[in-house]
Amino acid sequence: MKLISHGAAREVTGTCHELQVNGKRILLDCGMFQGSRRESAIKNSTFNFEPKDIDAMVLSHAHMDHTGRIPLLYKKGFKAPIYCTYATQDLSHVMLMDSGYIQEKDEEYFQRHLADSSIKFDGPLYTQAQADECKSLFVGRNYNERFEVIPGVHCTFVEAGHILGAAMVLLEIEENGKTIRFGFSGDIGRAMLPIIRDPQPMPEVDYLICESTYGDRAHDDISTARHSLKELIVKTANRGGKVLIPAFSLERTQEIVYDLHLLWDEKEIPAIPIIIDSPLASSVTEIFKKHPECYDKEMYEQFLGRAHNPFQFSLVNYTASVEESKELNSARGPMIIMAGSGMCEAGRIRHHLRNELDDEKNMVIAVGFMAENTLGRRVLDPTVKTVKIFDEMVQKKAEVAYINAYSGHADMHDLDAYIAAQKSLKKLFLVHGEERAMTAFAKRIKEKRTLEIHMPERGQVIDLDPPSA
Repeated sequence: MKLISHGAAREVTGTCHELQVNGKRILLDCGMFQGSRRESAIKNSTFNFEPKDIDAMVLSHAHMDHTGRIPLLYKKGFKAPIYCTYATQDLSHVMLMDSGYIQEKDEEYFQRHLADSSIKFDGPLYTQAQADECKSLFVGRNYNERFEVIPGVHCTFVEAGHILGAAMVLLEIEENGKTIRFGFSGDIGRAMLPIIRDPQPMPEVDYLICESTYGDRAHDDISTARHSLKELIVKTANRGGKVLIPAFSLERTQEIVYDLHLLWDEKEIPAIPIIIDSPLASSVTEIFKKHPECYDKEMYEQFLGRAHNPFQFSLVNYTASVEESKELNSARGPMIIMAGSGMCEAGRIRHHLRNELDDEKNMVIAVGFMAENTLGRRVLDPTVKTVKIFDEMVQKKAEVAYINAYSGHADMHDLDAYIAAQKSLKKLFLVHGEERAMTAFAKRIKEKRTLEIHMPERGQVIDLDPPSA
């Protein structure tokens, strides 16, 4: 049995890991890389394996850094089943269709404005048609349902508490007369997040691939997030400014709308327009309504139990057209504009930042992780005074704030507890983290127990010796 990390190896984005078992090959996720334009273009356009040789994929959740290259995999010959939860199956389709649209539009832009660039593109990474075609590969499964992935390998999805439909993966592998329990954390969520259920305990495993996004940091208490959001909105509204919130259209947008709904019900924020400038967010929100089986008890009792839509109230407007989005440029504040993408690398938020970032009345509120070399990270960096948006330098005069309590990822304390619960673990593989986060996480583990810990490099082949019976 072999493990190869093809992505999210000593970095946060591009999750893709391969297990070779009994002559068969299983992929765990196939995500998009995000970061510098040049590096991402190279990593996203190539695979260091033959897609047609993969026998199955097990998909943890629908975020683009875990699903975003599936249509390219399909385009290059992958035709095997993709197993995921039912909510992930529905979400992945709209997410990948939107990504195909972005790929096509980005190609048009590059051909018009960057034709002489040293970064060469062989057409769009994939099209909307290819994103639509690959949906036939997705196979939905329930949480806690044990099913066969390939002969000799069975899978069970465990609630991850990260986003709607997100799962941790338990693989039970029969090899050479032994049963090996192999775990993949996907992205581990947090307790007490709004809307979705809390993470469930991961069954004990022999081997574990574990994310480490916040391996060196703690989050603020989730109970403080709504109050922080209120304070920043009131402050900006009082000076007539616009609040810009870069937020991923999947999960984070719904969480913020949910909290804004509660704040408005309590009359804790002023009656100002709240614009969700993302057709994708509208589509995703409709899918949220289809999957109440993923909701936590509080969400159900507060809204659904009385047939009340948690994602719609009098202040909220979901834009549908590009024209509506453009009209926001000339609209006067105060108002709240929420748009994707969460790391500001794509989507309508880039246009709003270009138009509003140089106005000191305005506020940018970050509510999620910003990877290295992304526009979002540069906007957050207090030492950066100007940022490049659409090849135009924009002065950073708007106030910038970060509410880290909204993070959907486990923090260092959650991760420590997650590993401590794995009493039978033989080998641990840390992925999906910047090196400083992984190193700090590994150091804390080694201070408490003797455990073989690996931080795979991209493309590294690791032989997995079966644990002793």
